Amino acid sequence: MSGASFDRIWEELYSSGSDVRYPYDQIVSFVYRRFPRHKPLDEIRILEIGCGTGNNLWFTAREGFQVYGVDASPSAIRKARQRFSRENLTGNFAVADFAALPFANGSFDLVLDRAAITCCGIGIAKRCVREVRRVLMPGGAFFFNPYSDTHGSRLLGKVLGDGLFTQFTGGPFAHCGQICFYSRANVENAFAEGWTILSMQHMECVENIGFEPSTHSEWRVHARKDDLE
Repeated sequence: MSGASFDRIWEELYSSGSDVRYPYDQIVSFVYRRFPRHKPLDEIRILEIGCGTGNNLWFTAREGFQVYGVDASPSAIRKARQRFSRENLTGNFAVADFAALPFANGSFDLVLDRAAITCCGIGIAKRCVREVRRVLMPGGAFFFNPYSDTHGSRLLGKVLGDGLFTQFTGGPFAHCGQICFYSRANVENAFAEGWTILSMQHMECVENIGFEPSTHSEWRVHARKDDLE
């Protein structure tokens, strides 16, 4: 991805040992709510954008799905391949631009985004969502998981432009580079054409240990590709 769409800090973090081992609960829930029941599991194709070292795809591969992962960090992709090899799992991983996915139209039943596109600006994120729609089969489902504009860390960052904040002075994003925080209008605008939003949850959790309460908030969106062609 270009410098505007991929924050190089993620390559630094993955190359220095950053890793997540287990799948996120929202990914597990989405997969089991949205995978097509009329197809055998080994014929269902799942793509994760910003797959990191493969923790979410590790779960889907173990369940028998065909899995594909892209990330802009070469170190993340290398670690994902190594983990799958160690555990005798089959997965397809590639270094790729989220806004120019290296797959044919209609390739996937499900696409996952667990807080990856939220690291891009609003303009690039719209291109990413269009690419997701392109590679989804008609009726396929997309999990979109950006951070919310009510997240407490938004107040700790410096405005960068195109909806992005950076140089956080504390909190969970202090070492994470650039983040975009989404309003409800931002979410709805991302799916304004060619989609049906099936579920749009605003999740908020307040941590009360510490001098002041801190709020973590995010959107969990399930969207279906409409067949407009």
